[in-house]
Amino acid sequence: MFKASLPRHARLGNVVCRQLSTFSCVRPLRLQSLQSSGQQLSASRTPLRSVCLRSIATRLYSSEAAAARQQDANPDAKAGSQLITKFADLSQLGVHPALVSAITDGMRYEDMTDVQSLTINPALRGTDLVAQAKTGTGKTLAFLVPTLQRLLAEIPELADRRSSRRASSDDVKAIIMSPTRELAEQIGVEAKKLVRNTGIVVQTAVGGTRKRESLMKMQREGCHILVATPGRLEDLLSDEYSGVAAPNLKAFVLDEADRMLDVGFSDAIRNILDLLPPVSKVDRQTLLYSATIPRNVVHLAKSLVKTNNFEFVQTISADDAPTHERVPQYIVPCKGYENWFPAIMEIAEKAREAAENDPSVAPFKAMVFFSNTAVVEFAYSTFSNTKLGGFSGVPIWDIHSKLNQPQRTRHADAFRRSKTGILFSSDVTARGMDFPGVTHVIQVGLPPDRDQYIHRVGRTGRAGASGEGWLLLAEPEIAEARARLPGLPIKPNRSLVTPAVDLATGQIPEETARYFNDVEKGYSKTRSGEFAQAYHSLLGQKFGRKLDVADAVELLNRWSEYGLKREQVPAITPQSASKRGLARIPGVRIGHDTEQSYGRDDRFGGRGGSGGRGGFGDRGGSDSRGGNRGGNRGGNRGGNRGGNRRGNSFEDKFASRESNDRQSFSRSSF
Repeated sequence: MFKASLPRHARLGNVVCRQLSTFSCVRPLRLQSLQSSGQQLSASRTPLRSVCLRSIATRLYSSEAAAARQQDANPDAKAGSQLITKFADLSQLGVHPALVSAITDGMRYEDMTDVQSLTINPALRGTDLVAQAKTGTGKTLAFLVPTLQRLLAEIPELADRRSSRRASSDDVKAIIMSPTRELAEQIGVEAKKLVRNTGIVVQTAVGGTRKRESLMKMQREGCHILVATPGRLEDLLSDEYSGVAAPNLKAFVLDEADRMLDVGFSDAIRNILDLLPPVSKVDRQTLLYSATIPRNVVHLAKSLVKTNNFEFVQTISADDAPTHERVPQYIVPCKGYENWFPAIMEIAEKAREAAENDPSVAPFKAMVFFSNTAVVEFAYSTFSNTKLGGFSGVPIWDIHSKLNQPQRTRHADAFRRSKTGILFSSDVTARGMDFPGVTHVIQVGLPPDRDQYIHRVGRTGRAGASGEGWLLLAEPEIAEARARLPGLPIKPNRSLVTPAVDLATGQIPEETARYFNDVEKGYSKTRSGEFAQAYHSLLGQKFGRKLDVADAVELLNRWSEYGLKREQVPAITPQSASKRGLARIPGVRIGHDTEQSYGRDDRFGGRGGSGGRGGFGDRGGSDSRGGNRGGNRGGNRGGNRGGNRRGNSFEDKFASRESNDRQSFSRSSF
């Protein structure tokens, strides 16, 4: 049943929909039958919300086909199948009044999002759930409500605030896993708001924080619900001296499952499952949420849910185009890397002027993405010493993997609260994080791949708001960008003046001089070695078939000579040059610099690229250290090891669909 329902309806979310006639699927529960039980859409809804629910193309599949047929025949047979669309009506499904009050009175939420209304209902029935839904659609409440209700139903005393003394770190009742520290912290905050008037204790455990301090807090206060990143959770559960265990686990939630696998947590998840009690001995509910359903997520789901008692929910709105299809996107050809920062300043200045002259234009609030940490650090350091980042400009922040967790949380919270500002970021914020009011997403340099480009653009234009995306590339990178970004509505934009300025001529147009002079001032105040780290990191990125290392060396050397006015480019040690095949590349300076140590990021590729260790049947993906690791190591390997063994028919179909989808992209429009 799992193989029949899940892959069939994962296809509905793709641009190219294909019918798999070889699969026999249970009959879908129709929205009409759900609504006919008396819970009609509220007439007070805004027209946009009503249209969205009426036009949504949803498939809700249950392993209980007989129950589905009975529901069609008798719509009133089961009150639990009502399509609840308002939080106040959750009491009709037995949700505890304390939770309903926390949502409606404390958080002031009234109407559910589509994801919430379509997933809370089946999850409250206790069945396992696999849900495909986009980020930024209210998934956090969608899995918190049934998880908290399950705990209150299992342990009624927890409805009393004074029962918190019953919490124990060695008897965790629910675990919620998310791929990033920031998202885990965000989930933890929301969970604590919901349990404020109950005795449920929520703890958060993420990497980048002191393990000992979090353990002492957990042991002192106890823990019913643990929100954690996979790495730290594996560490806690495998440490026999940590005092953290879940022998009676009631609920297990995975948020952004595809992202967890993309960033290489597959082994950690496997180990965590081995450390949890088997479902055959301790029954628990599993809720898995994912923006996409690729092969590795299907393998993960099959290892987690009860295949004879699960439901797959997919929400697709016919009139809700993905952000990357709806938001205007522009590619800006730059003469070289030395034009990047002045171009950012020009975009910011024009956007700020537009907002000042027109009250209807939202205040400028931008996320600027680079593909590695070293360049993020260098950009932040440079702009901190410019007028744009000074007292007369806008507040700026940075987020990347070298910041500890408290720093990342402070920066994320400050940017989230601010009406205007710039966040310089690596890809740690490209998915899952919600920053309201982002008007511009500016991507600098080649994105690692098409998916990462789309996730970055998705930080703007959220919840129907307006926004725009900008991609700043050096001219030699354009051909490679066309190969990486097919089928996207990206248009060339030459309205900016700074990108076309050729600093090698020594002639700077008067209207752009202030940008270049301000950036040069910022360069001069950066710390010793920061540019060298960025230089080495960019030289270690994946180039592709249409951009080779010689092109990158020339671009980086131009930036050093004409942008920073350096007399010589950063040196590359003989060992590194030999290892990377750079010894014979023109422009590479072999030797040792006398500047301060560049730190642990003095490695090719740096940190914060698009490392994809895959997992659960797919260890492909782009690697920040260069090249594609590709291949499928698990599941249906697609090869012929040991003869013409027939592969899993579902896997074959799924792999074929992926290949066809990739081929269906139209050529780039720039």
